[in-house]
Amino acid sequence: MNADGIIFDVDGTLWDSSKGVADSWNEALAQNDIDIRITQADIQGIMGLTMDVIADKFFGKYPKERRMEIMELCASHENDYLAEHGGEIYDKAEETFAYLKERCPLFIVSNCQQGYIECFLKHYKLGKYFTDHICWGDNLLKKGDNIKLIIERNGLKNAVYVGDTQGDCDSAYYAGAKFIHAAYGFGTADRSDASIESLSSLTELMKVY
Repeated sequence: MNADGIIFDVDGTLWDSSKGVADSWNEALAQNDIDIRITQADIQGIMGLTMDVIADKFFGKYPKERRMEIMELCASHENDYLAEHGGEIYDKAEETFAYLKERCPLFIVSNCQQGYIECFLKHYKLGKYFTDHICWGDNLLKKGDNIKLIIERNGLKNAVYVGDTQGDCDSAYYAGAKFIHAAYGFGTADRSDASIESLSSLTELMKVY
C-alpha cells in the first residue's frame, strides 16, 4: 500500500478492554454509592461512541450535569485501572507496529476520554511506535474531524484509517482517508478499501495493497 500514514482506532482494533472497563466502572459506581452496574456486554455495545452519548445511555435517569459527573468518575477510575491492568491486546501487536513503522508513521484517533490512549500505550510500552494521537476527550471533536486534524498537522497525502465499525468507516471517508475494516472487531462496515481478519494480517496487506 502506498500509504504515507496509518491511523488506528483503539477499541476493537488494537485491543478489547471491555472487561477491565466494566470492572473499573463498577468499582467507581460502588465507591460513590451509585446503584447502577455495568456488564462487559454493555461496554462492548457502546465501544466507539463519545463519552457524552455513553453518559446519556447508561446514566440517563440523572440530569445532564450529573450524568457527566458520573461519567467523569468512571472514566478517571478506568484510566487508572487500565494503566495498571491493561486489556486484551490483539495478536502480535508490537511486532505489527514495528514492521509498519519502518514503512510509514503510525497514529491513533479514538472517540475515547482524555488519557485513554495513553493508558494503552503506557501499559504495553508502545509509545515509541506512534508519531501522534488525538481523541474526543482532547477537543470534543467528532472522529472524522480528528482524523482530518491528524492528516493536516502531519502533512499526510495518502492516509489510511483502520477501524472496526460503521462509524469508523464513515469517519475515515469523511476525512478523505482510505478505510481498512478490522473485521475481527466489534462491528461491521458497509464499504472499505480492504478488510483484515487479524491485526497482524495488516503487515501482509501493506505488501500487496
